[in-house]
Amino acid sequence: MRSPHRITTQPPPDDPSSTPHKPYRNPYDELAALAPNPLEEFLHEEKPADDADDAPWTPPNHRRGRRRRGRDRGRARRRFAGLPLAAKALVAVGVATAFLALGDRWALLYAEHEAAEKIEQQMDLSAAPEVDIEGFPFLTQVLDKRLERVKVTVPDVAADRVSLAKVSATATDVTILGDGPTSIKGARIGAMHGEVLLSFEDLNRELGASQVTFTGRGRDEVLARGTLPVAGHDLKVRADARIQRNGERGISTDIGGMSLQLGDLATYRPGTREKEGLHLSRSSADRVAKETAKAKALLSVPAIVKRLGVPDAMVREALKSDAKLADLTGSPRFVSDVMGLNLIDVAMGHPELLKKLGLDPALLKGLAQLTRPALADRLTLAFQLPKLPGPGTVALQDVTVEKEGIRVRLTGAGMGFGP
Repeated sequence: MRSPHRITTQPPPDDPSSTPHKPYRNPYDELAALAPNPLEEFLHEEKPADDADDAPWTPPNHRRGRRRRGRDRGRARRRFAGLPLAAKALVAVGVATAFLALGDRWALLYAEHEAAEKIEQQMDLSAAPEVDIEGFPFLTQVLDKRLERVKVTVPDVAADRVSLAKVSATATDVTILGDGPTSIKGARIGAMHGEVLLSFEDLNRELGASQVTFTGRGRDEVLARGTLPVAGHDLKVRADARIQRNGERGISTDIGGMSLQLGDLATYRPGTREKEGLHLSRSSADRVAKETAKAKALLSVPAIVKRLGVPDAMVREALKSDAKLADLTGSPRFVSDVMGLNLIDVAMGHPELLKKLGLDPALLKGLAQLTRPALADRLTLAFQLPKLPGPGTVALQDVTVEKEGIRVRLTGAGMGFGP
C-alpha cells in the first residue's frame, strides 16, 4: 500500500547528471540589452520646434533693424541732451575746430600747388618744384597777405652743359599778391637763402662720355680720372680742376695738371710750355739708351740732336762706332735729356722714327689737334644759374667741394613771381 504523500529526493545541485539541459546564452548580449540603442533614439528623437531645417522661410524684418538704429540715435540724443552746457560748448568748439583745420589744410595744399605751377612755368623747368609753406594757421596769413617762411626745392635744373642736381631755397618776408587762398596771383620775396648741389654722379653721366669720373679733393679742387679716345686709342687722362666763383650767378673751373698717358711709352701734356707736349717715359728713354737701333734712329734727326745739345762730331762718331754710341747713351745725362725732348713738333716729319720708338703716327697727329683749350673744354665743370623772372637779385656765395659733389650757397632779395 502506497503512502498518500510521496517523498522525492532531489539530487544535489552540483551534480551535473541531475541538471536539466538549457540553451546557451551569451553574457554580452545581456549587457547590450541593458544599454540604450542609439539608432533607435535617433530615429525616434523629437526635433525642436525652432529647428532651422524644418522651419518655414519668412522674409527678413528690416524694420526691426531700423527701429533698433532709431532707438540708438534716440539714446545718443538723450545722452547729449543730458550733458551740461559747458560740455556741449566744448564739443561744439571741437567740431568747429576740426572743420576749420581741415579747411585750412585744404587751402594750404591748393596754394602750394598753384605756387609750384607758377614757378615751373616762369622758370621753364623740366619738373615741378616742391613748395612747402610753413606756419599755422595758413588762412590767417592769407588774410594778412604775408607768409612767414616758404621752402622751395627744384630738382634737375639745366645749367649750360650740366644739370644741377638740386636747388633749394628758403624765402622769408613773402608778400602775397591776390585776394584769397583760391585767387593767389603771385608773391614778392623779401629775402632768400639757399644752396645749389652739382653732384659728381651727374657730372660723370653728362661729361663722362669719354669714361672720365670726377671726385673731390680738398675744399675747392676736383680730380678728373679716366680714359679719353684719341685716334682709335684709349689714353689715360688725368686733370685737376680748381673751383671758383664766376660773377654773381656762375662758377668756373681752372683746369690744370692735364696729361694723357700713352701706355708706358710717353705722356702728352697739351700746351706750349717747356714741360708740355709729348715726352717719352723713363722706361722708354732707358730702352732708347740700351737699344742700338733706337738710339741711332733718334740721333739721325738733326733737330733732335740740336735739342739734345750733343756736338755734331760726337754724333757722327757714335753713328759709326757702337762703342762710341754706348759711351754717349751711357752717360748719366742722356736718359734725362731724352725724356725732356718734346717730340710732338719734331717727330711729325719722321714717321719712321715714331714707329721705331713704338709710337703710332696717327696717334701723334690726333694729339697735335687736341689743344689745351679743347681738352679743358671736355673737362670743364662751369655753369651759370638760370636768370630768375622779375626784379631782384640772386648771387652765389661760398663754393665748397664735398664728397657727393660741388655745393654753392646762394642769397637773394627783392624777387617776385606772378604778374
